[in-house]
Amino acid sequence: MVKLVREGTTFGQKDVIELLVEFSSFKDRVNKKFKEIAREFEGKSNEHDLWVNLYLIASDYAEEMQNRKAKQEMLSQKIS
Repeated sequence: MVKLVREGTTFGQKDVIELLVEFSSFKDRVNKKFKEIAREFEGKSNEHDLWVNLYLIASDYAEEMQNRKAKQEMLSQKIS
């Protein structure tokens, strides 16, 4: 579930925990991917490949969030 966090908005404990879990899992995936990339670049200086890999990480995350949002909307429509 993707929620926009805005100043002044209140969230329940469940929503906050879900947001923190999502962020934590994303952070773990990014750390793991950057460790893999760092091993690839040991002794090399290829900035282009680094930026391509960074873009792929970001697009994978965006796609995952989009899929979650679509799934959540589908579930909401089924309920109503």
